[in-house]
Amino acid sequence: MATSATPYGARPVNTTSASGSFTGKVQHIKIASAYGTAIFNGDFVKLVTAGTIEKDAGTATLTPIGIFLGCKYTDPTSNQMTFNQTWPASTSASDAAAYVLVDPNVLFQMQGDETVAQAALGANAAVVQTAGSTSIGNSKNAFDGSAVATTNTLPVKVVDFVEGPTSTVGDTYTDVIVKFNVGHQLTNTTGI
Repeated sequence: MATSATPYGARPVNTTSASGSFTGKVQHIKIASAYGTAIFNGDFVKLVTAGTIEKDAGTATLTPIGIFLGCKYTDPTSNQMTFNQTWPASTSASDAAAYVLVDPNVLFQMQGDETVAQAALGANAAVVQTAGSTSIGNSKNAFDGSAVATTNTLPVKVVDFVEGPTSTVGDTYTDVIVKFNVGHQLTNTTGI
């Protein structure tokens, strides 16, 4: 049972795409050198007009290109190529690139910030944005259990619940399976 808050961001678990896999759905997208916001594994990221990605810090509205899975860059101190699941804020690296799962049909697991009832199945919701864990490199974003509604502009939709030894429907911090509802940049007809 999920009785303690241990959010981990958006953890990809499946896709509704015809291929049924993530093959070809992870892209390298540049991160601007010295970009000043840390990005953690499981954070939502968006493409900006400079052609680079930034953390998407929205809650009730998201415009993501996908889910951040890590990055690579030449470390400015050691001059060595570095692979990291976190983008350290303000790192000066002209070759920085993120690994981004860009599949708009991805299904991902998130922990609720409170109890999520069975009645939430099929409903839409917001997300809770918090700073990630610098010790393990993971996002600490969560599913907003208090923002479950039919509102069509909310960014994620509940498609299932995680049932197992660590979570069940109605737990204090219910784990849910969600998908992007609206706003994904690959399905948005308006350009960046």
